[in-house]
Amino acid sequence: MPFTITGMDEWVATDTTWEPHSHPTHELLWNRRGASSATIGSRTWAITPSVGLWIPAGVLHSATAPAGTWYRTAHVDVHTTAPLPAEPVAVEVTPLVRLLLERLVDEALSARSRELTEQMVFDLLSPSPHALLVQKPTSALLQPIVTALEARPGDGRTLADWAARLGVSERTVTRAFRAETGQSFGAWQAALRSQHAAILLGSGLPVEEVALRVGYRSASAFGASFRRTTGLTPGRLRGSGLAPGRMPGVGDTVSGSRQSASRSSDCAES
Repeated sequence: MPFTITGMDEWVATDTTWEPHSHPTHELLWNRRGASSATIGSRTWAITPSVGLWIPAGVLHSATAPAGTWYRTAHVDVHTTAPLPAEPVAVEVTPLVRLLLERLVDEALSARSRELTEQMVFDLLSPSPHALLVQKPTSALLQPIVTALEARPGDGRTLADWAARLGVSERTVTRAFRAETGQSFGAWQAALRSQHAAILLGSGLPVEEVALRVGYRSASAFGASFRRTTGLTPGRLRGSGLAPGRMPGVGDTVSGSRQSASRSSDCAES
C-alpha cells in the first residue's frame, strides 16, 4: 500500500453481489448514498452513510448493493495499530470522519498533512451504538421462520402463530431465538425488518410504502420502531439515497472513483 489509509469509491449501476472474499488489509466500508449489506458467517450488517462496517484483514465476507448505491472503502495497512477490535464491528461514520477520509483521497497531500489526517481518523473511529445487525439462526427448528421472514419481512404471523405452525410451545421458540441470536423473537424480527427497510429507503422508496412492505400498518409506527433500532428517522435515511438507475451528477463529486455494472464477484473491493 502506498499510504497507511488508501480509499476509493464506486457507484453501482445495477443490483450487485460480491461473492465471499477477503482482503490483505483492514477495510472500513460505508456508503455515500443508499444502503447495502455485508455478511460474515451468520451475521449480516446493513451499511448506510452514517453507519459503516470495520472488517479486519483476512475476514471472509460477502456483500450486496442495490442499484444506485454509492459506496466507499478505506483500506488500512495491517502494520498500523488500528483503534478498532480485531473482529468485525459497526462503526459510527460522522460528518467529520467522512471529510477526513475524503481528504486522504488526494494523492498530492503532503506527508505531514497525511500523517495528521490519518491520526485524526484513528482518534475518531469508534463502534456505533446503532448497528443494524441481524444474527441468522441456523437450527432446523427456526429455519421455517427465518426463510419466511427473509422472503417477506412483512409476514404478520405472531410468536404464537409460529409455535403452533412448528408444533412446539412459545417458550421453546423463545428459548431457541435467545440461544442463537441473544434476542427475543420480537426483537430479532424488528431488527430484520429495520435492515430490509434500510435497503428499501436507501433506494428512494416512499416511507409509507416501505412501512407496509416490512409489516407496519402506519408510517408513524414504523418510524418509531426504526428509530429505536437505528437511531435515525426513515426520512433521513431515505434522503441519502439516489433514485435507482440515476448516476451521480452535478453536485455529486466522485473523487478517485469508478462506476460499476452488475457483477457477481470482485475481490478487489467489498
